[in-house]
Amino acid sequence: MPRLPVLHRPKLVSLRTTFAVSFAAVTAAVTILVGILSYGSAARLVRVDQQSVFTQVVQDVRDEVRQHQMGPEDFSSARPGHDLVRPARTDVQVLGARGQIVDHGRPVLPVTAQDTSMATARPAGAVVQYKDVPVDEDVFRIATVSLGGGRGAVQVAQEFSDTEDLLHALQQRTLILMSAVVVAAGLFGWWLARRITRRLVILTSAAENVARTRQLGIEVPVAGLDEVGRLGRAFDRMLGRLAQSEEDQRRLVQDAGHELRTPLTSLRTNISLLRRIDELPPATREELVADLTQEARELTDLVNELVDLAAGQSDSEPPQRVDLADIAEDVVGLAKRRTGRQIVLRASGDTTAEGRSGMLQRAMSNLVENAAKFDRGGEAPIEVRVTGPARPGTVRVEVLDRGPGIADCDLMRIFDRFYRAADARSLPGSGLGLSIVREVALAHGGAPFASRREGGGAVIGFTVGGAATESAGVRGGG
Repeated sequence: MPRLPVLHRPKLVSLRTTFAVSFAAVTAAVTILVGILSYGSAARLVRVDQQSVFTQVVQDVRDEVRQHQMGPEDFSSARPGHDLVRPARTDVQVLGARGQIVDHGRPVLPVTAQDTSMATARPAGAVVQYKDVPVDEDVFRIATVSLGGGRGAVQVAQEFSDTEDLLHALQQRTLILMSAVVVAAGLFGWWLARRITRRLVILTSAAENVARTRQLGIEVPVAGLDEVGRLGRAFDRMLGRLAQSEEDQRRLVQDAGHELRTPLTSLRTNISLLRRIDELPPATREELVADLTQEARELTDLVNELVDLAAGQSDSEPPQRVDLADIAEDVVGLAKRRTGRQIVLRASGDTTAEGRSGMLQRAMSNLVENAAKFDRGGEAPIEVRVTGPARPGTVRVEVLDRGPGIADCDLMRIFDRFYRAADARSLPGSGLGLSIVREVALAHGGAPFASRREGGGAVIGFTVGGAATESAGVRGGG
């Protein structure tokens, strides 16, 4: 059986190493480019300067021999006050009338047939030049200038290899300097990468710790005002919200389990009685069936409200510009058909805001149904008021009824999950309706509120688009 090829997992490269290598690579590229350009410019300037000196010396000799009738003895190095100035690294050799060496240079320069022809030439100032002429172990450029009248010639030579040796030494020093700069850049890049990525390493360790332990309460010790500091603070806030969400889910499950236990126990008890339904009198049978129907309805309402509450915490409906007065009008029309009560809608001001229409409709429906439940049999109409803006960018929604009002012991607890006041426990409901109102209000940047109504009853509602909490009191029930 053929063996399957082993897939090697690629080795992870840290951001610190990547940053240091990248920094060193960029520095190396820039250093090499600058070094090459600098060396090229320096070498070109040196060569041009040497060529200019040599050309000037040759031109001076030509001007002298053209202006004055001069012989080989006039250029002899042994003659005091000889006419030719010898620059550094310049050699002069004088030829006689037959091309023989009268005054040899140091070193002795080679004499070719062309040099001999220059020595016997009639015109003064004629010149012949040679490049890259090897003399001993050095390389020269040579120019031979005729003295005219067949009197001889002067050879001017400039050492070329010395200049190239100088440039070669400059090249070696440039390479050494570039290598030192690259090494220093690599070390500095590593130090800088450690300094920059230190806080990123802390964030990475915190994220890995959360993934490993699943503990969201880990503090992220990251400071600073740059992007890394902002990332650390955002990560810390994200962990805080995740921890709060996890705690809300845990509490919701615990509360839901506690609330579901009572109707399920009652259902189980009544179902066990169904086994002896033939032994029960007709009146007891009717009461048992009615009880089962009522408990099944309450259990269904409880499950639906739990689903609504969970949907309110993670609603995927995109926010858009909505008119809360239009939403309230739809809610009022539906509530009239369900309850048969008289419900009045009053809207004033600009009632538009950014929000999710489904969530806002759910919250308004819960408020109206809550008012109808507590004001059962009331003759005064239920009022729904939508006002905006109470403050800049804030829309206020409130429902007013003439029910029994709010007991002092129930203040500040009406929006708690599953909380039901003592006078509401005999009424149908789960205690989740106003909790959903609170979740919707907070999700829209507002807050729920409740208070006693002057003349009896209650005022319960919420704001959209404001962060201030309005609370004078709250009523149990939902």
